[in-house]
Parts: sequence; structure tokens; C-alpha cells
Amino acid sequence: MAVVKELLRSEADGTISFGNHMLEKKAKLEDFEHAGDLLKVKTCREITKLEKNGMFLYESVPGTSVVNFAEKENGVEFVVEGSEDAQITVGLMDDTEYEVFIDGKSVGTMKTGLGGKLSLSVELEAVGEVTVKVEQV
Repeated sequence: MAVVKELLRSEADGTISFGNHMLEKKAKLEDFEHAGDLLKVKTCREITKLEKNGMFLYESVPGTSVVNFAEKENGVEFVVEGSEDAQITVGLMDDTEYEVFIDGKSVGTMKTGLGGKLSLSVELEAVGEVTVKVEQV
């Protein structure tokens, strides 16, 4: 997988790809239209953040590159790449329980609070990229 050089792009399958964890300086792209929504991405080596219609959707520390990010009725699914292990937070439904899968293996269930945020850690340093799936229980 390669970094997303254009910072944010729509894929043929309806998903989006965003982020560039190789950038030394922060770069951003605003007002990107996708499926009737306006997206905004900020990315660099330290952080990657995605907003949809002004609302939080994704953040990673340190920065990551994400491909095939798909919002589904019951969660999200994406492939994430980075140079080092990352803490990822995704915006989901408030006060809801989700099961988290990393590379097809369940790592347990987590519940979002009133803000709808769910945080998870991914080990990227040794493998480079992993598939993440977060599904409502």
C-alpha cells in the first residue's frame, strides 16, 4: 500500500482513502465532496484527522495513511498503514457497543460514550498495515 499523495480521494468502490503519514509538515484539504458530504483531512507524520460535514470521523496519533475507508450502517471498515504503532479514534453512534476486529481477529467489544468516540490501538511498526473493522454488536 502507498501513501495517499493527493491527501484524500474517492475510490471506484465508493470508499475513500486519505492521509499521508510520511509528510514532515502538516497538510490539509478542505471541502472535498464525496457522496453528498463535505470532507476535510489534516495529515502529517504526527497526526491524521478526518471530518465529515464538520463532525469528527477519524483521528490517529501518530499519522497514518488509510485506504478503502467505508462507513456502514453498523460501523466502519478500513486498511491503515503507518511507520509505527498508532492510537486510532473513530466517530460512531453514541452509547453503543461495538466489536473490534484487527486483521480478521476479534480484539473484544467496546462501548462508545455520549460523544460516540471509540479508541483502539494498532500495531503497525512490524507489519506496516492492518485491516480494521468495527461492527455494532
